[in-house]
Amino acid sequence: MKNSFKLVSANENNPKWSNVISRETPLYSRNNDIRSEFERDFTRVIHSNAYRRLKHKTQVFYSPQNDHICTRIEHVNHVESISYTIAHYLGLNEELTKAIAVSHDLGHSPFGHKGEKILDEICKKDLNFSFWHEKNGLYFVDNIELLEDDEGCKRNLDLTYGVRDGIISHCGEIDENIIRPRDEFINLKEYNYPNQFAPYTWEGCVVKISDKISYIGRDIEDAVSLGILDEHLDKLYDLLGYTSGTINNTVIINTLIYDLCTNSSPEIGLCFSSEALNLMNKIKKFNYEYIYLSDALKPSDEYFSIVINRIYCTLKNAYNGDTTFQNLDKLRKFYPNLINGFVDWFSNFSTTGDRQNLKNKVLFDIQNSKDYYFAIILYIAGMTDKFAIDTYNEIIGF
Repeated sequence: MKNSFKLVSANENNPKWSNVISRETPLYSRNNDIRSEFERDFTRVIHSNAYRRLKHKTQVFYSPQNDHICTRIEHVNHVESISYTIAHYLGLNEELTKAIAVSHDLGHSPFGHKGEKILDEICKKDLNFSFWHEKNGLYFVDNIELLEDDEGCKRNLDLTYGVRDGIISHCGEIDENIIRPRDEFINLKEYNYPNQFAPYTWEGCVVKISDKISYIGRDIEDAVSLGILDEHLDKLYDLLGYTSGTINNTVIINTLIYDLCTNSSPEIGLCFSSEALNLMNKIKKFNYEYIYLSDALKPSDEYFSIVINRIYCTLKNAYNGDTTFQNLDKLRKFYPNLINGFVDWFSNFSTTGDRQNLKNKVLFDIQNSKDYYFAIILYIAGMTDKFAIDTYNEIIGF
């Protein structure tokens, strides 16, 4: 029902409000700033380099020459649109859903979920913890992404709790129908695995469910365009109730949005009808069987593993405590772009460089090998597909 969630919206009358708008470090303020807290978060995110790089990161299909195949930034824009529509209809805070939506995938590595899996394997082997993009997204907005303040100093993004919570709580891979926010105001660093906690706000719940609505139909549309589903179109038409014709993602999205909005309430939670939930689960099963696990993706997946592991090992093998930077310097003549880029980036987060205009957190101690290995992981995670491949080609070239 329209505006049925208005009384539980994230606003000044909500008992969670002070927690939702809280920041770990207060933002600088200006006398002429007319934006709300969440509007400031939204613009801080879209001005960040991590957001800009999403346009060159794989969503599902690595297809850099095809302008019409979904990239990570298009997916993010879809989630923003879907979550806005749902929040607006239900009477929730659209500014908060917009800010969460544009930032929810900032932690994704190059090469989509395959890149995420490769970095996870490296992390487990060398650092004894898991890499997952929701937690990496929170780490990026809390520690890695920098913006200049009005005095020209680089600072962390310092987003509100509501947006930070929405990033780490957005996992859409879990099959569940009823989604409700948790009551506990937790330290978000307590997250140990995806979907451990429900989002803190209804708006975070909306983005979480919008993420799933966004990708299940669009992934099919792309797979059809690339010819991957040519042998399975009859199954797909039967699943969707089509007789023939073009797979229309907008129809799928509209059907699911309408069903969610007309079946949800604050008393029950955000939920689909049993028919819509069954359809979503069937589509998701179809996607895994014929798209995500398709033989057509295996050659590129193997290549991505080679690329990421070679970059990681090249930088890792240079580590030797105090002499690490001398070792890197010796590699500079062979790999100038890799070494210059990594050293400059590393210096932003350690005491090894000039910190005159840096007001951000210091993260890495060169004396600690684990710090150094984690820095490499983060540096690779921030790369676009093209930058990672160009870096690999520099390593193997002469």
